[in-house]
Amino acid sequence: MTTNNEGNNGLNDDIKMAIDREADASEALNEKLRDAQTPGFEVEFDPEEAENAGAFEEDALSEADALESSTDWVGLD
Repeated sequence: MTTNNEGNNGLNDDIKMAIDREADASEALNEKLRDAQTPGFEVEFDPEEAENAGAFEEDALSEADALESSTDWVGLD
């Protein structure tokens, strides 16, 4: 019979490995971001790294803002 602690060791190991992978990915992303600040140095990011770095932050106008801005053109004949 296994005790509760013995059954949780595998789960704890999985959690530790996941945390280690996340820390490694974070370290690699930080290193790439530092490298990207070097003039002339081209750094490649995979899609997940780019998203984590904020490359795909949505900053487009809302539909309401776009419609509001179109009223500026009325009467400019």
